[in-house]
Amino acid sequence: MNKSVVTALLIAIGAGAWIVSGQMDLLADGADTASAESAQPSAAEELKESLVAVRARRIVAEPRILQVVVRGRTEAVRSVDIKAETEGRIAKVEVAEGTRVSAGDVLVRVAAEERLAQHAETVALVKQREIEFKAAQSLKQKGFRSETSVAAAAANLDAARASLKRMDYELSHLRIKAPFDGVVETRYAELGDFLQVGDPVARIVDEDPFLVVAQVSERDIGKLEVGGTGHAELISGDAMDGVIRFIATTADPATRTFRVELEVPNEDRRLRDGITADIRFQTETVMAHFVSPASLTLDREGRIGVRCIDDDGYVRFWPAKVIGDSPDGVWLAGLPDRLTLVTVGQEFVRAGDAVEVMLENPGPTS
Repeated sequence: MNKSVVTALLIAIGAGAWIVSGQMDLLADGADTASAESAQPSAAEELKESLVAVRARRIVAEPRILQVVVRGRTEAVRSVDIKAETEGRIAKVEVAEGTRVSAGDVLVRVAAEERLAQHAETVALVKQREIEFKAAQSLKQKGFRSETSVAAAAANLDAARASLKRMDYELSHLRIKAPFDGVVETRYAELGDFLQVGDPVARIVDEDPFLVVAQVSERDIGKLEVGGTGHAELISGDAMDGVIRFIATTADPATRTFRVELEVPNEDRRLRDGITADIRFQTETVMAHFVSPASLTLDREGRIGVRCIDDDGYVRFWPAKVIGDSPDGVWLAGLPDRLTLVTVGQEFVRAGDAVEVMLENPGPTS
């Protein structure tokens, strides 16, 4: 083999080796690229890993009765000081303090003393004046008396009858009676006291029904109306429902509040005047959600509300109004009837954020 042929073969072998080595490098680079691509996450996976995870709960609105809550006190529906209508010495006391009486029961008796004799004398005088009047009429008919004499006899008869009525009135008021059913709260008069007209004898308190009264602010007074209902809880532990019977038309000038009276039953006579009470007046019914106070948050404008998840998985802020509270949570009005409430993580997201949601109560919303 000549020298030129050997040279050509060497060149051909070198070229082939170079080509083959290039193909191997391409294959290695392709393998490395494929391996690197398989190690990198997809765009969806990257987006998912960047989302903030929150917990949420589907909630549904419930009917809630709005209330006006005020502090008040119990008060007797009637409390009257019974006073003497005639003067005299107290001869007998019929009741003690704390005694329950019925209308017409005698409280004390005033001594009649000379009144009985004066009454008998007045009765006799009336009879005499009647006889004199009849005689004057008879004599006038016969022409022996003038018209003036008859008129004078009639005037004397009328005066005697008026005196008798006055005596009857005084005798009837010697027995001082209870004007209505109630309890003797205070007895002012004692045996042997001398009463003048207008002197107090006893205080009678009407126990059934009873009142729970409160002063309601001018902001809330328009929400109440006579005939509306209310619930009173006394500091003594008693609780009762009642009906609004009176709303003042004029505010107290010092406090700008209005007096409201809630009438409640007291058949068992347990209520007492002056006991502190919390009163809840029912106004209207609205749809509201009951949530934990931890779910409440503020937006950039300082409005109170909650953060929710919309149907597309984005965070949305809903302003709300607190209309009631309890040890377990608060009632919110102004929200949609159905929503997905963020319960954990609401402080780490803002309106418009896409989030990863873990539902506490997965299932259909309807």
